[in-house]
Amino acid sequence: MALPEIVSRDEWRAAREELLVREKAATRARDALNAERRRLPMVEIEEEYVFEGGDGKATLLDLFEGRGQLVVYHFMFAPEWDAGCRSCSAFLDQIGHLAHLKARGTTFAAVSRAPYTKILPFKARMGWTVPWYSSNGDFNHDFEATLEVEGKPADRPGISCFLRDRDRVFHTYSTFARGLDGLGSTTSLLDLTALGRQEEWEEPEGRASALGAPAGSVRIRYHDEYED
Repeated sequence: MALPEIVSRDEWRAAREELLVREKAATRARDALNAERRRLPMVEIEEEYVFEGGDGKATLLDLFEGRGQLVVYHFMFAPEWDAGCRSCSAFLDQIGHLAHLKARGTTFAAVSRAPYTKILPFKARMGWTVPWYSSNGDFNHDFEATLEVEGKPADRPGISCFLRDRDRVFHTYSTFARGLDGLGSTTSLLDLTALGRQEEWEEPEGRASALGAPAGSVRIRYHDEYED
């Protein structure tokens, strides 16, 4: 195995401090990129999408569960499959406690093309409590989670973000494949949304309290202390 070089503690510290300079530069670059993402324009959704979940039929607006933002994970689960994608399952395994997203007015849900009758037993097998819905083909195709490859539908993993203004729904962002690298934590998912982490230091200004609540870090609680 090609293991790291063995050095003294002082040599390690010098190398670590040199790397830290580049790590901080990468963090500042990531913050700038996130700000540019929040400055993206958005598209109003006028299509009446219909999903099926634990409570029966649902619209895209219903998926928000009354909150201001929605993060949809496009989970690969084709109608003819008996179980969901292994990679998508690994991704869903790493999603943190949803109470921290909800406290920032953001709902997380998974959406697949498979019928809900197949989703439900697989969800139970995996022990997940994440909201998960079956979609019709139009939703997956319209948001490019399903592509036509040699005349057949082919799914790919991805995330799409939506913003709600009363009864109006807007699409703000989508990413796929390697764009999912490093995602799964509350902050990483919020960084994909139009309102971000809702911290006062974030750009553009004026969005930290857009959902009518104090800035993000002020609201951090133990997950059983939140009032939804």
